[in-house]
Amino acid sequence: MHAIIETGGKQYRVAPGDVIRVEKLAGDVGAEIELPAKAAFGDAGEMLQASAVKATIVGNGRGDKIVVFKFKRKKQYKKTLGHRQSFTSVKVGEIVA
Repeated sequence: MHAIIETGGKQYRVAPGDVIRVEKLAGDVGAEIELPAKAAFGDAGEMLQASAVKATIVGNGRGDKIVVFKFKRKKQYKKTLGHRQSFTSVKVGEIVA
């Protein structure tokens, strides 16, 4: 059984027991959260009526640094920026049908 969830503007295919990294969510480590399910599928591939996916927050963190370099030729313009995206690790519990 697996489900499609949407959080942080992205969609994820999850199954019970999966650990996924999603955009930063409010809540402490160990807190139980409920994510709305777009769709759910059984083991044979049939579509089920799913309402939510229960999950537990495993941890929070920040990803690797991404270097952004801006450059305009002949104008002596150079700019270097860095970005680290915050994330929340979530362990999927059960899919509530």
